[in-house]
Amino acid sequence: MSANSTLPPIIRIRDLDKSYTRGGQIIPVLEGVNLDVETAEFLALMGPSGSGKSTLLNLIAGIDKPTSGTIEIAGVNIANLSEGQLADWRAANVGFIFQFYNLMPVLNAFENVELPLLLTNLSRSQRKAHVNAALEMVSLTDRMDHYPNELSGGQQQRVAIARALVTDPALIVADEPTGDLDRVTASEVLDLLENLHRDLGKTIIMVTHDPKAASRAHRLVHLEKGLLVPDENIVSAMPPSPASLSL
Repeated sequence: MSANSTLPPIIRIRDLDKSYTRGGQIIPVLEGVNLDVETAEFLALMGPSGSGKSTLLNLIAGIDKPTSGTIEIAGVNIANLSEGQLADWRAANVGFIFQFYNLMPVLNAFENVELPLLLTNLSRSQRKAHVNAALEMVSLTDRMDHYPNELSGGQQQRVAIARALVTDPALIVADEPTGDLDRVTASEVLDLLENLHRDLGKTIIMVTHDPKAASRAHRLVHLEKGLLVPDENIVSAMPPSPASLSL
């Protein structure tokens, strides 16, 4: 039980199934998944290739929709949302971090971080303030005019983290965020995620195949052939009460 157990879980997943149809054949990916994620928890998802961990992450992030079951996030069952409602919900509530950064090569660091804000009603000056604050958090204000091909892999991932943070989402999802980085740079990125969890009280769900990365999380959950196996606590310490990004 976490130190924030007096708060309701930010994520409640019940009887979640996901399958795909290929060539007339139904292929199950997730079966009967039940999972609670506490507010301000740092959760790692592990499992062999094909176990369904990235599929589960995409369902939680609202990128995909389940075949059946419920995914309730902060009181909203996102499985029942229309595509348009889901897009609006994602923009307001989820920050994404990917293995290969997914930065736009024709945009500089500032412009890449600003992208999610273009979907909001913020003024240009407000967007600038948000972007500057996010880049400062990842120590990249001196690189804001640089394009992705002018940045190292670690710097590109930090830009991606700033982009995930810029809307101050309640939930951050990370799919193999250190998978394309060397050991030292990966450790720096994990330090940053830990800081977001501890200092800002962000709820983070990270898919990883690396036990060292998973050890940074508060809790570890394993998937095996689409089934959730018993999880284990990694550390008992939880962050202080959630805070908001100062923008």
